[in-house]
Amino acid sequence: MKLVRYWHDNAARTGLVRDDQVVDVATLAPALESLGAALTVDGRGVLANTLGASVAAVPLAAVTLLPPLAAGARLFCIGLNYKTHVEETGRDLPAQPSVFIRTAESVVGANASMIRPAVSEHFDFEGELAVVIGTPGHRITEAASLTHVGGYTCFNDGSLRDFQKFSVTAGKNFDASGAIGPWIVTADEIPDPTRLVLTTRLNGTEVQKSGTDMLIYPLPRLISYISQFAALRVGDVIATGTPAGVGARRTPPLWMRPGDVIEVDISGIGVLRNPIAAA
Repeated sequence: MKLVRYWHDNAARTGLVRDDQVVDVATLAPALESLGAALTVDGRGVLANTLGASVAAVPLAAVTLLPPLAAGARLFCIGLNYKTHVEETGRDLPAQPSVFIRTAESVVGANASMIRPAVSEHFDFEGELAVVIGTPGHRITEAASLTHVGGYTCFNDGSLRDFQKFSVTAGKNFDASGAIGPWIVTADEIPDPTRLVLTTRLNGTEVQKSGTDMLIYPLPRLISYISQFAALRVGDVIATGTPAGVGARRTPPLWMRPGDVIEVDISGIGVLRNPIAAA
């Protein structure tokens, strides 16, 4: 199943995507009106039983997709988690996962503009696989980690490199500088998240490509590690890091500019597409 947050008829809604249409979850199961409720094991079970139900739907093209973030969701991001990316930065392999936080305001949904702020031109892309928590947990074991996953989505960890040089928090948290979506594909549809292919394209040209089996710290390790210091909640997002090919490590550097279009394409999930606009 594909779960979305979308805007239609002057209201934000949680939806279930069916082909090229979206169904308001509230018409299928009123108790699952929130994305957080739909992401739980019980919520996903209820929705799976409604897949054949005949209900009103609207064309996906007629709605505005919002970031698929549950209320209160936190965005945990992992730096330097592909060996090829570590090598292009010239750094040593991290001894532990490198974790930082992004605010919900720093990301937009699919098709919305990622904003290059007026104070920087060093606007870089980072295509990533993101995990969305469906079952809460604290001090989760690696063996049990994947049972806590509600689904997967695409993530663009848009970065202002000149600000990041001095502060990761600043470089990663300009409003609307990143993106997430277009939807959350539920975990049952991705039985092995190590077999996905991630591709990033800038204006149609491939700039990043890697299998998710190339992560230095795989998903069970990341989920377990973060849960040692933060009790994970339903809807929390873990963006798992980016492979080689970022613009900052090219000669000359390749920055995203107003008018560009950036896409993060992950097999089995979909394409997160965003135009770039100036502040």
